[in-house]
Amino acid sequence: MYDYEPGWGWGYALMFVGMALFWGLLVLGIGVLVHYVGHSASMPPAHSPSALHGAEKLLAERFARGEIDETEYRERLATLRTHGPP
Repeated sequence: MYDYEPGWGWGYALMFVGMALFWGLLVLGIGVLVHYVGHSASMPPAHSPSALHGAEKLLAERFARGEIDETEYRERLATLRTHGPP
């Protein structure tokens, strides 16, 4: 009734290893995703490096349009670089 052919044992072993790798990678992927989302959510957006770059860019655009003079531009730029954006 039950036929046992030599070599079937390797099939079961490979199936077990493949399944363990699949579930392990799935759990690892979810863990990395949770860590990445949790880490980026805990960082305040005003103190991120891209926010500082954006503030300096906005200040430079205002200076280029003539809304502020050179003295005010340099003072605000120095303030941004020492204290960061508000």
